[in-house]
Amino acid sequence: MAKYSALCIRTKYWSPGEDYLSIIVESIKKNVKNNDYVILSEKAISTAMGNYIDENIINVSLTAKLISRFWMRINWGYILGFLCHFGRRLIQRLREYPLDEGSRHKQIILQYAGFWEALMWGSEGGIDGSNLPYAFVSLPLKNPTKIAKKICQEIQNKLNKNVIVIIVDTDKTYTFRNFHFTPHSKTIIGIHSFGGWIVYSAARALKLKKKSTPIAIGGRILHTKKALTIANIADKVRGAGTGTTVWDMAARFNIGITEMSWEMIKNFKHKPIVIIREKNN
Repeated sequence: MAKYSALCIRTKYWSPGEDYLSIIVESIKKNVKNNDYVILSEKAISTAMGNYIDENIINVSLTAKLISRFWMRINWGYILGFLCHFGRRLIQRLREYPLDEGSRHKQIILQYAGFWEALMWGSEGGIDGSNLPYAFVSLPLKNPTKIAKKICQEIQNKLNKNVIVIIVDTDKTYTFRNFHFTPHSKTIIGIHSFGGWIVYSAARALKLKKKSTPIAIGGRILHTKKALTIANIADKVRGAGTGTTVWDMAARFNIGITEMSWEMIKNFKHKPIVIIREKNN
């Protein structure tokens, strides 16, 4: 079995409009070597590209309101939360699911990801508000493989290093024997994307092995199991940033879930890049 070393790279917060290619190259140039794996946060790239939306501008439908009031508070708070082995704090938060902010969030999911994704409890359809201020939520990258290849080429051109770039989302991929699956809408070949909240709930209830989801690879074709292992190492090294959920993020400052400012969020330690190296290289 291959062994790996990992180095987490701290950078400034990638604000909308940032030249993320230059930031990546500058951040890794002293440490990267040929054949290293450069693991990047999808959300950081998406934010830098301005691929986000303000939920405060959304007009809420009756469907979104019903999902927030009944499905989230009752079904997740009293039934699915227990089946999925959620902790007491998360279950309590789901029982008190915010009706105004929650309805706006669910409306975004309905519009961009569809009804079945809106029935998930968090990061529905790859749409997520953690590590973003106010009522902003990031949208999933439309063509992550193209972006991964572009980053590979930039590193080759500027640093003369051949690396493997993996863009990762913290949403989990579950494994049953040799079958890998995720509710995430985009992923690499070898990981099956389907099922939404049903598959998620079943996997959590059965306590299947879970790892972060690689959504794109550039530079080399990787075996699915290896890509999952590397993605999971990066996730553990990187940590949760400002918080695993918007609730955790708000709790750190004792503010409302839409009261985080750009200035506050920039004061956190940001670790959107991890360099991973096989020890036998």
